[in-house]
Amino acid sequence: MLMIIDKILTSCILIIFFYLIFFIGKKVHDRIHRSYDLNDELVEKDNPALALSVTGYYAGLVFALGGCIVGPSHGLISDLIDLVIYGFTAIVLINLSWFVCDRLILKHFHVIDELIRDQNQGTGAVSCGVSIASGLVIYGAISGEGGNIWTAIAFWSIGQFMLILAGWMYNLITPYCIHEEIERDNVAAGVSFAGALIAMGIVVGLSAEGDFESWKDDLPRFIYISAIGLVLLPIIRYLTDKVLFPTRRITDEIVNQEVPNVGVAYIEAFSYIAAAFIIYWTV
Repeated sequence: MLMIIDKILTSCILIIFFYLIFFIGKKVHDRIHRSYDLNDELVEKDNPALALSVTGYYAGLVFALGGCIVGPSHGLISDLIDLVIYGFTAIVLINLSWFVCDRLILKHFHVIDELIRDQNQGTGAVSCGVSIASGLVIYGAISGEGGNIWTAIAFWSIGQFMLILAGWMYNLITPYCIHEEIERDNVAAGVSFAGALIAMGIVVGLSAEGDFESWKDDLPRFIYISAIGLVLLPIIRYLTDKVLFPTRRITDEIVNQEVPNVGVAYIEAFSYIAAAFIIYWTV
């Protein structure tokens, strides 16, 4: 009975600290983006684009912080120390990921302008996707035994590079310019792109999950699985087009209609995410 009570109390303390660090992560995000008032944008202006972006940030932060507490316990004090140290590291990394999105993935326009001035939901979807993907990468980098902050930062850096490559690859395999479509408020294009980025985050993050043995053992596998995910992007898109929409073309539904077909975009995004789990389970 005492063991059960002790476990319940330990869990409650960890949950409290988790939410405390999550709240700090929210405040850091608000402070960085103080050029707008979040409550005003969401409640008064009903800004759905910003809602998508912020939801993605919160989801990514939950995944990232989850990497701090998953796995066997080493005692309450040790677990709390890990949660605090790696939790603050996760907050820094996921906010840096947002700047990677702004400067390198959606580099042809300013993300904040699109979210606030234009309420561009396509941009919001991509921002959401980048945050979730980065949270998954951080989850994999932080979880497990044997590593430290520097190995976590290294895996996150490689993961961000893979996300940038995935963005470049996606723009290469689509017959349209993803940046132009998103800038003209094409929500469907943004949703499809977000799905591809989340899928890459799943592949990269889960390939980094587990105990760290050594760079010699872990890095080649990490890069190998990440590269497979990158190479399979065009194949997945082709199969989605031919198998799920045999009488239609994805491109026509997303960019060549008066009103882009967001429903098709959701299915394309799902196909990428589903394939990411299949890659992880089988490779």
